[in-house]
Amino acid sequence: MRAHILVVDDDDKITSLLRRSLAFEGYEVATANNGHEGLKQMLVNDPDLLILDVMMPQLDGWEVCRRVREGGSAVPIMMLTAKDDITDRVRGLDLGADDYLVKPFALEELLARVRALLRRKSDKLEENSSSLQFEDLTLDLDSREAIRAGRRIDLTAKEFDLLQLLMQNPRRVLTRDAIMDKIWGFDYSGESNVLEVYIAMLRQKTEDGKSPRLIQTVRGTGYVLRGEGG
Repeated sequence: MRAHILVVDDDDKITSLLRRSLAFEGYEVATANNGHEGLKQMLVNDPDLLILDVMMPQLDGWEVCRRVREGGSAVPIMMLTAKDDITDRVRGLDLGADDYLVKPFALEELLARVRALLRRKSDKLEENSSSLQFEDLTLDLDSREAIRAGRRIDLTAKEFDLLQLLMQNPRRVLTRDAIMDKIWGFDYSGESNVLEVYIAMLRQKTEDGKSPRLIQTVRGTGYVLRGEGG
């Protein structure tokens, strides 16, 4: 699902540049040219990131930021301003902004900061989540239980840890060494094929001869959690 970014700036050149650039990067983008419209857009779109200009008529960025936070929203906020003054930066951060970028800015830097803020938000959501979901497979982190297509699956501690690692990195190929280091540690001195044994046991338990395979082997590299559709 594509991240939704709201850009609030009264400079049409800035909003046009950011709309095109962010859309090119694969984000959904909405824009507003004043603070009042920005707050309305917040209610309608519930964005994943707010890029907010400071100096705007009627309702400036400071006030928008304050109202967003007082309304209970934890949306990441990046503030843009032409004022390179430490007191302004501190003010923005104190009001609840997450980042502060001075105009004129390099587009590459802004895009990098956007990625960092969205990644940070994703990490927080994952930390706060009590379960992981991939297709019809659910992993309950509190009860340490797995359920697939309504069927409860009994897992050993190491099987659970291995499945959790794969589900935290869906469609990402994990090398054998990376998995061994994360689950068993570099100092593991047991059977050399222990990972292959555990993968086989996980497949047996999660597939049950009916459900399609989710844990795929990438020959010569490692493993990936990926459905039949890729």
